[in-house]
Parts: sequence; structure tokens; C-alpha cells
Amino acid sequence: MKTTDFIRHCLASSKRWALGLITDMKDAPLTQPTANGGNHPLWILGHLIRSESDLLDGFVLGQPNRFPEWEGVFSMGSAPSTDAGKYPSMDELLAKFEEMRAATLAHLDTLSDDDLDQPSHAPEEFREYFGTVGACYAAMCSHVSFHTGQVAVARKAAGREPLMA
Repeated sequence: MKTTDFIRHCLASSKRWALGLITDMKDAPLTQPTANGGNHPLWILGHLIRSESDLLDGFVLGQPNRFPEWEGVFSMGSAPSTDAGKYPSMDELLAKFEEMRAATLAHLDTLSDDDLDQPSHAPEEFREYFGTVGACYAAMCSHVSFHTGQVAVARKAAGREPLMA
């Protein structure tokens, strides 16, 4: 298996797990995972989209994030709110996720395994984690999986049974 095929598999798997749990929360998208708050499914979905654009557009391609309107809403360091008026709808976010992921996969299709070793455009303070094109793609996979666990906890807080046992 080529490394790019492995990345494609990881992107597909993490997407299936995340969207399976997130779409199950369409009727309760602002459910926070703890009594003290936390990342709710709607924020997580928007954050995943914005972050994938940071990784692909910013760090890999050296271009601006394609969702500048979400800078303070979903970017790293933003605080989730339970005010639905601050967010796009779940359906809009699901469509944007598909759009972003299609762009990610289209770019991945242009890469050879050797291209993954090329340096990224990540700022110096992030080079340890995102210093190569391959590291950026690896982060896309692990970042989705990381936040999928938070959605699972929010589902539990909403009284839902696990989807996978």
C-alpha cells in the first residue's frame, strides 16, 4: 500500500466515525459533553472544517483559509457557545465538510509518496507537528478522530446509547 492510499483510508475511516456520531446528534447539536460545558457536536463539525482548511490551504498550499467568516467561531482557541444563532446550520456545515474533504482528496490525488516529505508552510511554532505535507495529512486524520471521542461523550450526555459496541 502506498502512503497516500493509507492516508486516504484514514481520512475515510475517521470521516465515517465522526459523521456517524455527529449526524446522530442533528436533533441536539448543542449538547455539551459535561455539566461544565465542552465542545458540542455543532462546534466540533465547524472546527473540523475550519481546521482542515488551515492544514490544506494554509500549511500545505500556503493560501488563506477558505472560511474566513468562521475565524472566531470555529478556529483553534474559540469557545463553543450554546447560542445556536452564532452558528451555521448542521446541514450547511455537513455540506461544507463534504466540500472541504473533496478538496483535500483532490489534492492528495496529485501527490506522490515523495511529495509527502516536502516542507509545509506551517508557521515556525507549529513546525514540530506540521512541518511536512505528510505531517499535515496525518494531522487531518488524527484531529478528526480526536474530536470524534468528544462527540461520543456529548451523545452520552444526551442519553444516547453507543452506536458501536
